[in-house]
Amino acid sequence: MTDKETAERDSSFADTARQRAIEAYDTARDGVADAGRKAAGTLSEAPLVALAGVAAAGALIAALLPRTKAETDVLRPTVRRVRKTAKAALDAARETGSDRLNELGITREKGEDSLRSLFEGVTDAAKASGQAALDAAKNQRGH
Repeated sequence: MTDKETAERDSSFADTARQRAIEAYDTARDGVADAGRKAAGTLSEAPLVALAGVAAAGALIAALLPRTKAETDVLRPTVRRVRKTAKAALDAARETGSDRLNELGITREKGEDSLRSLFEGVTDAAKASGQAALDAAKNQRGH
C-alpha cells in the first residue's frame, strides 16, 4: 500500500467518523427538541400536574439532602412560629366546635347515649333478622 493510498484511507475513515459524529449530534439535537416540545405541550395542557410533579421532585431532593447547621439555625425560628400558629389554630377550632355543640345541646353524655341506643337498635335488628331467617328455614323444612 502506498503512502497515497494510506492517506486516502485515513482521510476516508476521518470523513466517515466525522459524518457519524454529525449524524449523532443531529439525532441528539432532534431528540432534545422533541422532548422540549412534548414537555411544553404537557405544561400547557396540565400546568397543575406539571407544578405538582416539580414540587414532588423538589421535596424528594430536599428530603434526601442532609440539613446543614446553618439551615437549622435559620429555620428554627420559622418552625417555632409555624408550630405555635398551628397549635393556636387547633385550640381555637376545638374550643369553637365545643362551644357550638354545647349551644346545640349536644354533649358528650348525649352522644354516648345516642351511640349506645344506635348500637342496641342495630343489635336488636340483627337478632330479629336472624330469628326470622331461622323461622323461615324451619317452616320450609316442615312443609
